[in-house]
Amino acid sequence: LWRPVEVALIVNNGLGKFGRAALLAILATALRALGAVLFMFSAQHSVWIWSWFYIGANAASLLIAFGFFYPRQRLRLRVELYLRRLADSIYVAGAEVLFYLQMEFDKLLVLAIGGPHLAGIYAIIMRLVDLTAIPIRTFSMMLVQRMMRAPELLSRLAVKSGIEGGVFAVSTLALLTLGIVLHFFPNALGKNVAEAAPLVVLAICVPGLRNLVEYQAELLFARGQTLVRALNLGLLAGLKALLLTYVLTTILDTPKLVLSLNVVFLLLYLASTLLTYSAMRKPAKPV
Repeated sequence: LWRPVEVALIVNNGLGKFGRAALLAILATALRALGAVLFMFSAQHSVWIWSWFYIGANAASLLIAFGFFYPRQRLRLRVELYLRRLADSIYVAGAEVLFYLQMEFDKLLVLAIGGPHLAGIYAIIMRLVDLTAIPIRTFSMMLVQRMMRAPELLSRLAVKSGIEGGVFAVSTLALLTLGIVLHFFPNALGKNVAEAAPLVVLAICVPGLRNLVEYQAELLFARGQTLVRALNLGLLAGLKALLLTYVLTTILDTPKLVLSLNVVFLLLYLASTLLTYSAMRKPAKPV
């Protein structure tokens, strides 16, 4: 039910209707939040009942998306256009699978090596890191659209450095703000988060470095280098697994382990920078 809503979001963004896309995203999120509130006040709190509330919220989002937000244009199937984009579509789909796989695989890795307690703390911290990526992803999406029309946009070192510095600063400031709020109000995001609240600030550089890796992957997409993007994400996923395995097997103290995540993501960022900007020396492909 949710994927068709994402299609409506992507179509609106692709047509430059960012306001409509943002409004749809807000409405869909609000509906799911409303479903959670209604579930909280319901008589039963089983997974079965929760699933119906969740399905209902997503179904309402789907009806709104295609009733009010999908462009009123007749779709036409032109086989030659699909065949021309088939390879890029496969590369992009593979890259997305790799991206989300490595995002979830690291949690399974922490669970397998560190146990459920550490896995819970790691999952909470990474979920807070995900929150910092929301404004960065919006910026990346608009930059990608601009680069598709002007691939030489990042030809100057000053522009590259300025954008990456801004991404890192905004991401770091966002987590720092969350850390300060949780320091004074540990239960602000719920009792489950309270245990991990003192550790959040220790991962201060993780959001910026992680969001930079994601941003660099989008640069390759904007330049039409979709195969290179997929290969890079595969290499980074393998490197991340190796680094996390080393950290989890050598550091037993939880605060020190969280602190070491800064080094892990720094190494991932350096590897991503080397792979990305080496690929960007080649001419951009027409998109």
